[in-house]
Amino acid sequence: MKLVIQIPCFNEEETLPVTINDLPKKIEGIDEIEILVIDDGSEDNTVKTAYESGAAKVVELQTHRGLAKAFKTGLDAALEMDADIIVNTDADNQYCANDIEKLIKPILDKKADIVIGSRPVSKIKHFSILKKFLQKFGSFAVRMLSSTKVEDAPSGFRAFSRTAAMQLNVFDKYTYTLETIIQAYAKGLKIECVDINVNSVLRESRLFKNMFTYINHSIVTMMRMFIVYRPFRFFAILGSIALTLGIILGLRFVYYYMIGGGTGHIQSLILASIFILAGVQLGIFAALAEIVSINRKLLEDIQYKLKSEQLQKNSYDLK
Repeated sequence: MKLVIQIPCFNEEETLPVTINDLPKKIEGIDEIEILVIDDGSEDNTVKTAYESGAAKVVELQTHRGLAKAFKTGLDAALEMDADIIVNTDADNQYCANDIEKLIKPILDKKADIVIGSRPVSKIKHFSILKKFLQKFGSFAVRMLSSTKVEDAPSGFRAFSRTAAMQLNVFDKYTYTLETIIQAYAKGLKIECVDINVNSVLRESRLFKNMFTYINHSIVTMMRMFIVYRPFRFFAILGSIALTLGIILGLRFVYYYMIGGGTGHIQSLILASIFILAGVQLGIFAALAEIVSINRKLLEDIQYKLKSEQLQKNSYDLK
């Protein structure tokens, strides 16, 4: 059983040695542990520092592509390294490395495909009251959209089985955390959460310029993934709302017509017609979107099989 710990990096020469040094050297149930660093176009000595600190492999992106791209590049590279389990952690040593054993246990026990480390958000001192509230509210929103029980949706401290890593795709440019949760549930992958600890802050987060930018991108990401992976429900909800409004307005017109005041409420009839027509059209969109979704699932199944065959071939060639 091989564990690959991947660390996406962007100008992390100061914090990376601390992060790598804290990583476990032995874990019960794991035969081999290797460290993979994904350099996201760093302008400092991150690559050199990674090798000096003990990284088995460093994948270099020539330009800064963003955390989501670095994460997905890491998954692909870890699979090529023949990883059975992949753990993703941050280069700023935010997450307690001793919890990696706890993080991978549900996968070792075959109880989960993906495990997410849940931080004690309410107890983290460097989180403002606003940030704590937004973290909890955001996780609640993701739970509603994904039908999962994820407690800390933005957490980047995660473990993936080989099967899960082969099935995940990342479309978002900025972050993968929210997208992969919604996607995983849609693919039938089992997600579990475990409580973890965090370390003291080595540097401020650089993912987004400010909290409002993060909120904006998070909302857009959640809505886009909901449309992609639950298109029928999305359009059906909108269609139902439009139909309901149309029926209410139509009944309002009928009521006034019956009591002799219909001529003064023609606008209700017009609006009712518009909403009912919109509802019917959205219903058609829902059906078409479901057909497209089925085709997407078939393509993803083909992608999974091709990737499996390619990785098996690479593994055989190495042997």
